[in-house]
Amino acid sequence: MARKRDRIFTLTMALLFFVTGFGFSFWVIWQMATQNSSTNTANNQNQSNTTANSCTGTPTEPTLPIPSAYQPTSTVTSLETKDIIVGKGATAKNGDCLTVKYFGTLASNGMMFDENFTKTTGFKFQLGAGQVIPGWDQGLVGMKVGGERRLVIPPSLGYGNKANGSIPANSTLIFFVRLMAIN
Repeated sequence: MARKRDRIFTLTMALLFFVTGFGFSFWVIWQMATQNSSTNTANNQNQSNTTANSCTGTPTEPTLPIPSAYQPTSTVTSLETKDIIVGKGATAKNGDCLTVKYFGTLASNGMMFDENFTKTTGFKFQLGAGQVIPGWDQGLVGMKVGGERRLVIPPSLGYGNKANGSIPANSTLIFFVRLMAIN
């Protein structure tokens, strides 16, 4: 009877070890895939542009709380901007190198498709150089450092009729953007 109990215990421990190891491996792979997806979306804001980003470096920024959900009440046909927090620093203009934190959702269902609010890495790009979608290039002009702005971007100023990762074709996009610095 003791041998049978020992075998059952050994088999149970082996099964537990296997399941735990498999679960941990799955979690690590999922974390890596999620991080790569966020990085790819931020780095590929405008896939058709081959201009090198002249804003270099990886800035470290504080994490931010996730913004409240927003969903437009009607069809969006033009860029809509609203300052949630008016900054007190320098004003962004075309040609400036911006460091931002952003949180992007789909207007259709509120699904988050990319963000760096909860990460310590800011996203750097040159405003007006076509390194990001047109809705960002147009919607962030005039924003002040320290400010947070909501952008509601119609498909024509986003990715248009092309899907981009988890963003379906013809999607209206909502971004909350915090301007951390102008370099």
